[in-house]
Amino acid sequence: MSIQHVMTQIGFRKRLYMELEPDARDSSGLSRTNLLIVLLVVASFITLALETEPSLTDEWREGINIFNYFILAIFAIEYVVRLWASGEDPRYDGLGGRLRYMMTPSAVADLIAFLPELLWLVFMRGQGEEALMILRILRLSRLVKIARFMPAFDILGAAIRRSGGQLFTTLAVALMLVYLSAVMLYFIEGVGAGREEFGSIPRAVWWAIATLTTVGYGDVYPETTLGRVAASVIAMAGIGVVALPAGVFASAFSDELRARADLRKEEEARRHAMGLEDTHHEQTDA
Repeated sequence: MSIQHVMTQIGFRKRLYMELEPDARDSSGLSRTNLLIVLLVVASFITLALETEPSLTDEWREGINIFNYFILAIFAIEYVVRLWASGEDPRYDGLGGRLRYMMTPSAVADLIAFLPELLWLVFMRGQGEEALMILRILRLSRLVKIARFMPAFDILGAAIRRSGGQLFTTLAVALMLVYLSAVMLYFIEGVGAGREEFGSIPRAVWWAIATLTTVGYGDVYPETTLGRVAASVIAMAGIGVVALPAGVFASAFSDELRARADLRKEEEARRHAMGLEDTHHEQTDA
């Protein structure tokens, strides 16, 4: 193999890497390849919805199946190409690096997006359509493909990490309140009034969750006076349970946006200062 051929191959891999990896691009926005991937992901969600429609004719169903085969083939090719092109990143160079890349969440999601359904079609086609429909649920993992290209998802994840401790605390408080509410209504309505709907603490937990989240389905409700008083207090406490984590997350989201804006301003100021410095040096040399 000639040196020129090797250099051409390396250059081609780098071009593929820049086409597939958003962080490697100099310009903002999606590349044409990634835009196609996003459109195919959306199309696969639409076909998943259509496949559940019982009135769909056999001709339409067959056409949808053919389109799904096309999508699976594209995603399989995409996975192999991304795996090969990932060697442009020093972290994933070589065999060990490729294995590390395969273990990343995005690569695992890419694999799940096509492999289980593809294996079923190759080896078990026609054996149990119910199993195939369950496998099709794994198409939801393709959401990770879209998340890879959307900065908003990165900000969302950063905000969750920023407020992880506070969110965990509010979740613990909510779970504790759900359990205490279920125990209270179990003794008041289940033991005291003999209500079958509150005949055990696990049964009362369903009512507590529906009440504290302010959903209020109305399928189970207290009938005794004491039970209604207790339920009123619990329902008002539920307003705080819902509002508290929302406030924590909103604050973390705002802090993350502010921190990123400050970082961009610092970067622009640094570039501006470097530009002025280069201009000064050119004038001095002249």
